[in-house]
Amino acid sequence: MRISSTFTGGGASREGFSHGVLMEGRLPAVSSNLQKFALLKAVRRVWAIPSIHAEVQNLERLHQELGPRLEEGDKLVYLGNMIGHGAKTRETLDEILLFRREFLSLPNCFACDVAYLRGSQEEIWQKLLQLQFATDPQGVFQWMLENGVGANLKSYGMDPEEGLREARTGPIQLTRWTGKVRRAIQAHPGHYELMGTLKRAARSDDGSLLFVNAGIDPGRPIETQKDSFWWVSGLFSRINEPYSGYKKIIRGFGPDHPGLLLDRYTATIDAGCGFGGPLLAACFDVDGEIIDKIEC
Repeated sequence: MRISSTFTGGGASREGFSHGVLMEGRLPAVSSNLQKFALLKAVRRVWAIPSIHAEVQNLERLHQELGPRLEEGDKLVYLGNMIGHGAKTRETLDEILLFRREFLSLPNCFACDVAYLRGSQEEIWQKLLQLQFATDPQGVFQWMLENGVGANLKSYGMDPEEGLREARTGPIQLTRWTGKVRRAIQAHPGHYELMGTLKRAARSDDGSLLFVNAGIDPGRPIETQKDSFWWVSGLFSRINEPYSGYKKIIRGFGPDHPGLLLDRYTATIDAGCGFGGPLLAACFDVDGEIIDKIEC
């Protein structure tokens, strides 16, 4: 199913899924580059954690191994798709927030040294809260269920079948139901706020490294990529020259889950966590070379 023009105010093609109408309680709109992109300053080493897909046990083991390997000045980027498909969305976000506390306890470590990127799963999850504005809410919600959102709902104690029923009744009932979903998220400290900190991409301040969820369109400037970061993956393998001067572009989701795949200008870290594979993490230096890795 293509989600084109499914939300009022939406544009064509995949961007129809990325537009919506401002509503009470919606996460803040993005209005500046600082809000859209995470800027990693004075980079020496960056740990990148790819798609987790709510496999919290893999994440817990990875965090246990990662903790002792962290060094002063390290940066940490979660490359999106932290949730979705797996059954433990709630527990996964709790674990991410818990490890954030540990990470920030390092000497000379600041909040800006850790970044969370938006993946397709986070995009679907946030657009679920605006489902009443879709022109075909039942069709959109069915597509969402086929793409992992049902597990998120169950993790928060919500019944996906109830959502389907409300999607058939009309916008008033559906608004009440999405309000219930929002309150279920807000009942868990930090979860709603974490979703509000998601960035489109992360980049080092020296212009050497760019971190994305699934890919980029190399024919467009970074400021105009919009949802290309999480919906466009096919063009990533075609990058055969530096994009905007970056030495390496690192992504955390590949549709074929190739594991650790390194090319001259790109790197993919995705061994299929959430689809029967392990969770990887890789540490990059300023030249985009891998200097450490963890597999759980």
